[in-house]
Amino acid sequence: MIIGVMSDTHLRSPDPTLEFILDDLFKDADMILHAGDIVARSVLERLQESSVIAVCGNMDDYGVADAIPQVRVIPAAGVRIGLIHGWGSKEGLEARIVARFGAEVPDVIVYGHSHAPFWGRVKGVTMFNPGAASRNRDTGLGTVGILEIRDGKIHGSHLPLKR
Repeated sequence: MIIGVMSDTHLRSPDPTLEFILDDLFKDADMILHAGDIVARSVLERLQESSVIAVCGNMDDYGVADAIPQVRVIPAAGVRIGLIHGWGSKEGLEARIVARFGAEVPDVIVYGHSHAPFWGRVKGVTMFNPGAASRNRDTGLGTVGILEIRDGKIHGSHLPLKR
């Protein structure tokens, strides 16, 4: 299973980069996830047209925050994916997110907020941050991600968005 992952689009309306992500980069994805900071209802509606599963972030307006949850757990190819945005300082972000899931920690947690791509383990939990589709803090370019699930194993990778 191929899962396209994005976060932190920070858009007031759909734009050509969002269309490129949905229609080109993720065209072969079996599922697409968005880890929050969509910002505007018109962008959420565009994501919903592509069956994107999303959670709200701390920068989302009321139209988005009222329409989607803050946390989801999604079954996919025999694994459980936790989807959350994140909050507060970048320091300790992953540990706070793991704690938010409590005893029901999923197989992998997809999150955003920091604008920094990450693939690894924190407190024994596999975590994946696609970075920000709007702009990555480290490179200045946007990034998105791909999760591949094969035989119960999960692999994550990042794709830079060229400007």
